[in-house]
Amino acid sequence: MEVANFDAVVIGGGIAGASSAVYLSRAGYRVALLEKETIGGQISVTDAIENYAGFLSVSGPDLAENLEKQLRKWSVKIVRDEALSVKGGPMFTVNTYSGDVAGKCVVVATGSSPRRLGVDGESKFLGKGLSFCAFCDGSFFRDKDVAVIGGGDSAVKESAYLSNIASKVYLIHRRDKFRAEKANIDLIERRANVVKVMNSVVVGFLGEGRLEGLAVRDVSKGSEREIKVEGVFEYVGRDPSTAFLDVKKDPNGYVLVDENMMTSVEGLFAAGECTSPKWRQLAVSAGEGAMAAMSAVDYLERRAANVP
Repeated sequence: MEVANFDAVVIGGGIAGASSAVYLSRAGYRVALLEKETIGGQISVTDAIENYAGFLSVSGPDLAENLEKQLRKWSVKIVRDEALSVKGGPMFTVNTYSGDVAGKCVVVATGSSPRRLGVDGESKFLGKGLSFCAFCDGSFFRDKDVAVIGGGDSAVKESAYLSNIASKVYLIHRRDKFRAEKANIDLIERRANVVKVMNSVVVGFLGEGRLEGLAVRDVSKGSEREIKVEGVFEYVGRDPSTAFLDVKKDPNGYVLVDENMMTSVEGLFAAGECTSPKWRQLAVSAGEGAMAAMSAVDYLERRAANVP
């Protein structure tokens, strides 16, 4: 691909990036959107979504397909490639495997990726019993037995949340003590249907078409057993997809932004899960994508008018 010039380059085709690209294009700017995999990102492997405003229920693949149709409707140039670096300013150059894409401003919406256990059967059940968000998918397991894997604040808080929905919650942690704050641990101490499975690791996911259980090993005894569950929620950490970006970040690699979603580099904005590990929700990411785009429009207008 030859060097292409645009008004704005959006990096990432998830809900935050798609939202930014649509807002910018509707404002009359030429927009390129870089996505190395599938438009929609993690949405595309989500079975169903019931907490996104305006939809009683929508499948992840259907919502992802609509995002791509919307991008094409507004003439956003979709580039199937990966951003390797972002350089410059006030004219930015985004380097990809197939060439450079240039823009007067950039919106980074590359999200974050949940860490995986890497055990047998794990990938097989993505969207078929395995989830990384109890707030998103917990309601699908009402009155069913589920498991949460992890020992930090996210795992413990999500276990407390799920205890109000599921019949039983197995909280599986590899150590003999949780790493979560005491206030969060106190939440599950009062939940009779939360079963703590300590000193244990998951060594396999079991089932045919959908998840039916877990193979769990006691690390102190070496013995293994099966736990029958229909849903599993993994909380063993996340990694922001920001290694290619040279801006100010927090110690975990999340991009620091101001109230306008601008990074430490003027004209370079960021939105969605690459900026914070706290609120991992579609509605939040879509809103931040819109905020970044509106701030980018303001930046482009001031730049065209030569206003500092």
